[in-house]
Formats: sequence, C-alpha cells, structure tokens
Amino acid sequence: MNGHSNGFSGAAAVAAAEYIRRHHLHEIGENQCSSTLVKHIKAPVPLVWSLVRRFDQPQKYKPFVSRCIAQGNLEIGSLREVYVKSGLPATTSTERLELLDDNEHILSIRIVCGDHRLKNYSSIISLHPEIINGRPGTLVIESFVVDVPEGNTQDETCYFVEALIKCNLKSLADISEGLAIQDRTEPIDL
Repeated sequence: MNGHSNGFSGAAAVAAAEYIRRHHLHEIGENQCSSTLVKHIKAPVPLVWSLVRRFDQPQKYKPFVSRCIAQGNLEIGSLREVYVKSGLPATTSTERLELLDDNEHILSIRIVCGDHRLKNYSSIISLHPEIINGRPGTLVIESFVVDVPEGNTQDETCYFVEALIKCNLKSLADISEGLAIQDRTEPIDL
C-alpha cells in the first residue's frame, strides 16, 4: 500500500489486508507507482455493485466522465471509449475490461490508449460486505498501477491518480447512500 494509511484497526484491518492480498496485487515495474485506497459506504453491496459493474456506464458515478461508448457484450476484452469533461489534462481514454466478477464483486480495467499521461494504467476495484451502524454496508477497495510520466515523480503521479479515485469513490458513496436511504434498508440484528 506504499505507506498510505487505510484507517483500519483490529479485525477490520486484518480483513482488509486479506482482501488486498487476494485481489489487489499488481506487478509493479521499475518506473511505476501503485497505491490502494479504501472507502466505507453506508449502502449494501448489491446496490453499490449495480453502479460499479457498469463498465459501459462509468459516468453513473464518475464525475469526470461525460460519456462512454462501449463495444462488445461486456465480457473480458471489451473496450470502451471514455470521454472526459473539460478541466482535466485529457479528452478521451480507451479502456479494456480485464475482469468482471459478479460473484466476488471485482472489476478490473486497463487503459490501452488515450490523449493523457496515464500509460500502462491498470486498476482493480473490489466490494466487500460489512456492517456500518447496524446496517449493511460496503467496503470498497480500489488499487492501481501506472507508469510515472517523464518529468514527474512517483509521489506526484500517485497523488494525482489518488485524487481522481478519491473523487470517484466519494461520488460512488454519495449516490449509493442516497439510493440506500430511498430504499429504507432495515438494520441487521447482530
């Protein structure tokens, strides 16, 4: 996790470390950086997964995506062309679906080209059930690896990508939690 704190203690930290060990191992090359981010969402896994799994519609929760055109039947190897809102140093990104596991709630993508500096970018997002304030919640873990562009440091590159992911995860939480409130999910008795 490159020294980044995950905000866990005790049993939750052990569980998160195991999820990361099982699902978030990246091969990190010489001129690359990698990081793992964690978000607790007060909404059940099926609801959060219904947004995350939509490889063809990342704009449902990713605020920097204006639109997406997907090719294929949402299977391994499917491509999507993502159009980025103005203000970021990019306009398009072509991304490949590497893994979509509805049982384990894991989505992995790889950027194959685009007019940006995220070369050899690969990410994995996994969702895990947890109880938050007596209600079903979701532990979201997202990790990435990417080349460090010439003229940038590893820290600068990780900071930039982490900022984008944090924004996406906050949006995912806001939307999911809003839907969960509408759903009036009943608390779980422990």
